[in-house]
Amino acid sequence: MPEIRVMFERQRKYILFLLSFYFLGWAFFTDYQSLFAGLIVGTAVSLYNLWLLARRTWNFGDAVLQGKKIRSLGSFSRFAAAGLVIFIALEYPEHVHLISAVLGLVTSYFVIMIDFLIQSFHIRR
Repeated sequence: MPEIRVMFERQRKYILFLLSFYFLGWAFFTDYQSLFAGLIVGTAVSLYNLWLLARRTWNFGDAVLQGKKIRSLGSFSRFAAAGLVIFIALEYPEHVHLISAVLGLVTSYFVIMIDFLIQSFHIRR
């Protein structure tokens, strides 16, 4: 499944670019530190969840090729990580903005959709 690895690497680069942009906004350019802190925390966990999903998908593909069974794709660990972000945002509302943390959590899904649209456009050309 090398195409999944290539997709993950490409999407990881996009998310790391967004994280660097959020960090610059948090540290230097704006007065909205709590908003950017929420985006940073949510996007970092979103990247972790994307990595977990990619790793489980690689293991799932290898298991299918070898004829083995696999339990699941690890939804519980991804939900627990998202719950941790929400807990942090609720515990420290003066430092981490809740809505931006939730938006950060769904960043990887937006990146996946945009990457899919870009790649399908390139395939058609």
